Amino acid sequence: MSEPQSDDRAPAPSLSQTFADAARRAGIGQVTPGETPTAASLLRAIGGVRGLIESLLPGLAFLVIYTITGDLTPSVVAPVIVAVVFIVVRAITRSPVMPAVTGLLGVAVSAALALFTGRAEDNFLPGLIINAVSLVVLLVSIIARWPLIGVIVGLLTGDTTGWRSDRAKFRVVLVATWCWVGLFALRLGVEGPLYLAGNAAALGSVKLILGVPLYAAMLWVTWLLVRTAFGHSKASVDTRD
Repeated sequence: MSEPQSDDRAPAPSLSQTFADAARRAGIGQVTPGETPTAASLLRAIGGVRGLIESLLPGLAFLVIYTITGDLTPSVVAPVIVAVVFIVVRAITRSPVMPAVTGLLGVAVSAALALFTGRAEDNFLPGLIINAVSLVVLLVSIIARWPLIGVIVGLLTGDTTGWRSDRAKFRVVLVATWCWVGLFALRLGVEGPLYLAGNAAALGSVKLILGVPLYAAMLWVTWLLVRTAFGHSKASVDTRD
């Protein structure tokens, strides 16, 4: 009679662990709550120099080509080619390719939509939809008294619910969540009218300005806000120890 074999496989991660891992990989997760953000941590949060280039260059390619030629096809195809090159470079250098693959999917969907409708401004429609959905999710989280920034920071610190009963922490994450509401509302408020007016060139310019630079600035503000509450509690724990 054979002996039962032991199962050495690691237990599957829980749902909270999965979300926590995702939060750590996100921009806000690049700085531990309570630590002082630095320029290096900010650059790391947006993917480093390579991530910055990969975020900006496809949009810049569209803007330059469309401004010069006014031709839809090369303007939307060029960013796809650039995104494919990024994947090849990452594969050759044995770097993680998923960030570049994700970028390619986004650029490809935008290009396909614009080519299908024949309207250059539709190249920016997926981004507008993402901004609208993000805005709704943030507002719903505030209405439900579970501000999204608080949920993310709670996952990062292992305090998934305790921050809600701490008035200082709750106020800080509420303000931080409202800041992100403002970011997405600003994007929609500026880009929406340009989309409706069919001004693709202006959309390309505005998206570059309100994209990575504004995202990085909002991360920095969020880190500083969170540090005021979570850094204080961390210092108190260290003092007691």
